[in-house]
Amino acid sequence: MIFVDAHCDTVLKLLEEENSNLLNNNFHFDILRAKSNGNYLQFLASFIEPSYGQAYSLRRALQLIDRLYKEAEIHKDHMMLCCNYNDINKAFSVNKLAGLISIEGGEALQGEISVLRCLYKIGVRSICLTWNHRNEIADGVSDGSTGGGLSPFGREVVREMNSLGMLIDVSHLSEKGFWDVVENSEKPIIASHSNAKAICDNRRNLTDDQILAISKIGGTIGINLYPEFLNNTQDASLKDIILHIEHIASIAGNDILGLGADFDGIECTPRDITGVQDIGKIIEELYRLNYSEEFIEKFAGQNFLRVIKEVIG
Repeated sequence: MIFVDAHCDTVLKLLEEENSNLLNNNFHFDILRAKSNGNYLQFLASFIEPSYGQAYSLRRALQLIDRLYKEAEIHKDHMMLCCNYNDINKAFSVNKLAGLISIEGGEALQGEISVLRCLYKIGVRSICLTWNHRNEIADGVSDGSTGGGLSPFGREVVREMNSLGMLIDVSHLSEKGFWDVVENSEKPIIASHSNAKAICDNRRNLTDDQILAISKIGGTIGINLYPEFLNNTQDASLKDIILHIEHIASIAGNDILGLGADFDGIECTPRDITGVQDIGKIIEELYRLNYSEEFIEKFAGQNFLRVIKEVIG
């Protein structure tokens, strides 16, 4: 079985803990534990902390990407950074973890479309347009009450990401920004780590209308494992994860769901899942509930792989 996880923040943890590494650590995610699940593709996010502001966001993004490239070189026998669908298959064929570089926070572009093109050239293939707050692209979920959506620059970013072959990630985006992206993107979009608002009424989760919109344009949603986004508490379980899967599938079908664990970007995990080594427990529970093999394989990774192949190539 192929697994795809569309979001983790482990690269930031590597910078925070000087002597840590990506191969084997005490974080939520490392290469060896991921590979124990089988073929595994991990989106590796460069999260721009708000403290860097827009003035230093690009510098911070490059620090994170540089550290990721260093880890990939040191552990090249175990992982491969991938720029397209063929690279991913090549990594799997030689039993390596496949890594895809993403950025969480479009402020890294600093209002310059040329920066977007340069980031593409160094391997970035997905950008979460905002974190929780406003940047030059759009408003984040924390600013949703202002009704701000995509700026003129944000619309240019969407067009250029479509042209380059980059995944547009709408997790953290304001609702108005979300609908602007749906209107302006000619390619499927992703919500890399978001859940269902009907199950957990949290600003970071998606309404049923948003879920249906992503489905209609062929996109995908990665189920986030943060308990706050599962049930608005710090105590969640497999049952809560399944509730979100069931709800999204019930309104949008089998082709939209995937994983977006948010490992190492969340304060706690569900009590049944302490790290990437436990991802298989979700699959086991789906089997126990008599979900079909096709549904489970799509959820585990095939839905995200389909979008990667269509958008990135």
